[in-house]
Amino acid sequence: MLIVGCGCRGRALAAALREDGHAVRGTTRSPEAVAALQAAEVEGVVADPDRLGTIMGQLAGVTTVCWLMGDAGGDVNGPRLESFVERLVDTPVRGIVYEAAGGSVGADVVRAASQRWRMPAEIVDADPADHGSWLRAMHAAVKRLL
Repeated sequence: MLIVGCGCRGRALAAALREDGHAVRGTTRSPEAVAALQAAEVEGVVADPDRLGTIMGQLAGVTTVCWLMGDAGGDVNGPRLESFVERLVDTPVRGIVYEAAGGSVGADVVRAASQRWRMPAEIVDADPADHGSWLRAMHAAVKRLL
């Protein structure tokens, strides 16, 4: 499992997934945050969704990606996400869970990729401000893909 954007919410999701017996790798843009991920029993790696090469290198052994960048600005949920899901076809990844907190652009990208390449995808539009509901929705989405 790879969680792209593994901040506070990502660490909570990682804890739930670890309880299910899954190994979890999580990305952060900050080298200083890797220690916090490792303390949470997440394999922390520095990777930036604005630089897809840093993410693609983290897909070894991963079958599911959780893209927790729904509220990120810029191109992360548009052209970058579109390029990312296109590249997933040639990797071991067989499903993606997309956090749609920031709007429909990224959700539309993931839906289109799912249809085009028949890649299992889940779109979660639960409000991240309601942490409990968000966590339950994300965890359930991952379980449906697995």
